[in-house]
Amino acid sequence: MSERALSFGAVAEAYDRFRPGYPDALVEQVLAYAGRPVRTALEIGAGTGKATRAFARRGVAVTASEPDPAMLAQLRRHALPGVTTVQAPLEVLPATAGYDLVFAAASLHWTTPDGRWSRVAGMLAPTGVFASFGGQRELADPAVRDRVEAVRSAYLDDDAIPSPDGTPPDRPMQWPGTELLASPWFTDVRQSVIEQRTPMAAADYVGHLSTVSAYLQLPAPRRREVLGAILAVLPPRVEMVGDIMIHLARRRTAPDTVAHAH
Repeated sequence: MSERALSFGAVAEAYDRFRPGYPDALVEQVLAYAGRPVRTALEIGAGTGKATRAFARRGVAVTASEPDPAMLAQLRRHALPGVTTVQAPLEVLPATAGYDLVFAAASLHWTTPDGRWSRVAGMLAPTGVFASFGGQRELADPAVRDRVEAVRSAYLDDDAIPSPDGTPPDRPMQWPGTELLASPWFTDVRQSVIEQRTPMAAADYVGHLSTVSAYLQLPAPRRREVLGAILAVLPPRVEMVGDIMIHLARRRTAPDTVAHAH
């Protein structure tokens, strides 16, 4: 796991405050895709529990795994019924639990590619499903976005996370759907998008940026400087585009198919 992946603990409280939650429509889509009762779920990289809470509210018993102790402490503060927490990355979790659902909310790109899908498949019941969802937020107004990029470029070339497998953004199927389609462990791969537009105070937008890994890699004085400069070019309120891309897949059950993956 990279240093960048473990950078969020330093801003765990801000992460919990400024990062958006997940809508009921997303949970409904995942549960409908499963096509059967989802009683147990494992979450990969739960962070402060934004997605954990969304699924727990629907009666799912969630085991929330998170490698960063500060992030996990924020999750535990909410004392959600039916939620078990484990401090561990995906790579050391036992692949034998048989969950109805394994899901990752804006965290899968921090996991190690080697052995990722065989491990996830091993955590699922024979009829289990996998879900990954998330998306990068950007300013809706192109003029405001250009002003921010002009300021940011003196500090960072980019603050986005590129596709982990290099899939261009104009391709019909995006990562991790691309990997799921190629994996012998999964089938019935689907991709969908929930569109979201969120108005917010400029200060809250900058608060969100303060939790983005690209900014967290900057020395603290430079980070404060760039965030202050961005706030100075923003109007009092901004509108965010926060579309959520969802990928769903089913664990393959045919023994001969699974055997080919060894």
